Amino acid sequence: MPYKDPEKRKAYDREYKRVQRAGESNPSQALVPLSFRLKTAQDILSLLENQINAVHQDKTAGTLEKARTIGYLASITLKAVEISDMAARVEALESVLKGRMSG
Repeated sequence: MPYKDPEKRKAYDREYKRVQRAGESNPSQALVPLSFRLKTAQDILSLLENQINAVHQDKTAGTLEKARTIGYLASITLKAVEISDMAARVEALESVLKGRMSG
């Protein structure tokens, strides 16, 4: 990660090496527990609903920051809803086709 300020670079390097020596994990590399892993579009919708509520209730965030974040999460939610609808349609088609093949 390049830094224009050499002092910021040194501070980053010191912190990185400290974390490595301590055996702590980097948050971006943290393992996600199996109970938290998202398996269906409905799981994603639930997670997004919780996150949108958390952003909405955050007292430290400004109005503009909240609007941007909620707008971004809403666009992702819209895609998840579309995928959820498609999954339901595919399941309905599969059941109809199985019924035709067996009957």
